[in-house]
Amino acid sequence: MTALEPPHAARRPSTRTVHGVPLTDDYAWLRAENWRDVMRDPAVLAPDIRAYLEAENAYADAYFAPLGDLRRTLVAEMRARIKEDDSTVPSPDGAFAYYSRHRDGGQHPLACRKALPDGAEDIILDGDKEAEGKAYFHLGHWSHSRDHRRLAFSADEQGSELHSIRVRDLTTGADLPDVIGETTGDLLWSTDGGALYYIRRDAEHRPSKVYRHVLGTAPEADLLIYEEADKGFFVSLGETHSRAFGLIACGDHQTSEVYLLDLADPAAPPRLVAARTPGVRYEVEHHPALNGTDTLVLLTNADDAEDFKIVTAPTATPERAQWRDLVPHAPGRMILSHTVFARHMTRLEREGGLPRIIVRDLETGAEHAVAFDEEAYALGLSPGFPFDTREVRFTYASMTTPAEVWSYDMASRARALLKRQEVPSGHDPADYVTRRILAPAPDGESVPVSLIYRKGTPLDGSAPLLLYGYGAYGITIPSSFSTSRLSLVDRGFIYAIAHVRGGTDKGWRWYAQGKLTHKTNTFIDFIAVAEHLVRERFTAPDRIVAHGGSAGGMLMGAVANMRPDLFAGIVAEVPFVDVLTTMLDDTLPLTPPEWPEWGNPIADPDAFTRIRAYSPVDNVHAAAYPAIFALAGLTDPRVTYWEPAKWVARLRAANTSDAPILLRTNMDAGHGGASGRFDRLDEVALVYAFALKTVKALTPVSEPA
Repeated sequence: MTALEPPHAARRPSTRTVHGVPLTDDYAWLRAENWRDVMRDPAVLAPDIRAYLEAENAYADAYFAPLGDLRRTLVAEMRARIKEDDSTVPSPDGAFAYYSRHRDGGQHPLACRKALPDGAEDIILDGDKEAEGKAYFHLGHWSHSRDHRRLAFSADEQGSELHSIRVRDLTTGADLPDVIGETTGDLLWSTDGGALYYIRRDAEHRPSKVYRHVLGTAPEADLLIYEEADKGFFVSLGETHSRAFGLIACGDHQTSEVYLLDLADPAAPPRLVAARTPGVRYEVEHHPALNGTDTLVLLTNADDAEDFKIVTAPTATPERAQWRDLVPHAPGRMILSHTVFARHMTRLEREGGLPRIIVRDLETGAEHAVAFDEEAYALGLSPGFPFDTREVRFTYASMTTPAEVWSYDMASRARALLKRQEVPSGHDPADYVTRRILAPAPDGESVPVSLIYRKGTPLDGSAPLLLYGYGAYGITIPSSFSTSRLSLVDRGFIYAIAHVRGGTDKGWRWYAQGKLTHKTNTFIDFIAVAEHLVRERFTAPDRIVAHGGSAGGMLMGAVANMRPDLFAGIVAEVPFVDVLTTMLDDTLPLTPPEWPEWGNPIADPDAFTRIRAYSPVDNVHAAAYPAIFALAGLTDPRVTYWEPAKWVARLRAANTSDAPILLRTNMDAGHGGASGRFDRLDEVALVYAFALKTVKALTPVSEPA
């Protein structure tokens, strides 16, 4: 085999029958029998599987070799737009203000603090130092104790999302002997700083058990305080903004249940808020004296509040029967999150596809909105540490406007700009256009599309276009600023985000219409957007590169099968493409919790038939496929490496065109790809070089119009 000849995976047919239907998988052998061990130690991967993945990597490397200069140029451009010593805005907590920053040339964040009002910087955790000598390192959570004496932090050193937790003495800088392994990385301090709460993963990699660790004791002796028995539920940890309660949140994609942890009394058992009811979700906030009563404030979809409402309940008796509306449900106005302060409540909501912040005076009930005028933008809330405060922070960005952090006085409505994202190499928003358009879907729905392009870009059908999509779990892809994508836009690309069904861009209904029996709407919407952009002469079929990752990678696989003629190229990062086989395997980390999203093909023959009809691997057929580039991570616990490997093997066997089918597996990383901020740019540059070559747009950077 020469360097430019693609590998061909050996066919080793494996057949089984499900619901009377024979299923044959020629490439099932690519799934390592010891995959759990591989997550912890990639060196134990079977030699034949490793040889195949490395052959695919060599083939991809040979394909990209002539683009080496372009890739280096792209990385240099993207890196020049990053303020290398950037820092977050310090957030005050008592006598200190905490923040994170990077050093010049640093790959990983530094956790820092300063004594108020004007103390010198203290680097309390150096991510670069922690990462030394490691092929992969990702700093998870870090949190200081309330007495500011200790720092707890978690890190993943394989990409498998198995974090170790350590505790540092902030007076001496020394780490305590306490090391807790095999955790999710979530951590929560008790009020007195003497204990930590954390979550362990089970044998199937599912976060299911909450433990309490007393500092100075052996982790093996830690007390199990909660275990989730339902294999379809994941467990996470949180904290109310009042800091009175820790939160054990259990749930899947449609049902939730929350327990309160009294952080001032570590011996107190978790206390249930409201028993789980299928289809009912809720999130918990707390106020110690709302209208004179210790009160929980909950965001919920109970009582058919499809787009959510906010209710209150006495903390002492918080069950469903006690819930009373505070902010009633309003169809079409989706409440995304809420935060309770001493005298105010904020909520982030979306209506008409655009977000806004609502501030409520808790005494009078008066409300006002914080909104913006651009056609497409992203908005976020950053409440900070203090509970008794009038200040809240929010972030604002659009596809042309770099991110801004604002301080907002909830009483006076005064706002002050605290930080604007710097682009060291220069950026003028006036050189670009951002737009929000609506694409008609076949069933009469309108699909929002966010666009950015440089002024002067021809809108006559000749421009190349990258079309990004996701469409699952209710996740909305924000219309935010990205310095990296400017490297495409400055080369004449139009960058478009298709806000397809499966997200909540147009409320919960938009999500419900893109899951389970309606899943194919996600794929149809994406195709409809591409067709609309062609009709409106933004681009042409031989100029479109589609891009998606994870569940968005499933979208890429589906549209490749449905309309291979509509795209010049497709990029699928860590793509969830072997949907049927994965949903039939309840030993995999994400399978039982995923059934509410896709259906359970083990128990439900209709779900089996439905998933089989769109699962990308199962629907590869003889066709002239466009150029396809799939990226995988060997230790990925969310989309296992063998899914894209099997997909590429089938595609290459079925493809009737000369277009390249490429697979590149990061042998040292998981779902998120490379961990360092500059190493990640190398992967972005690969994607962009693929897109530029595919549409033959290897031209110099555009000059401002």
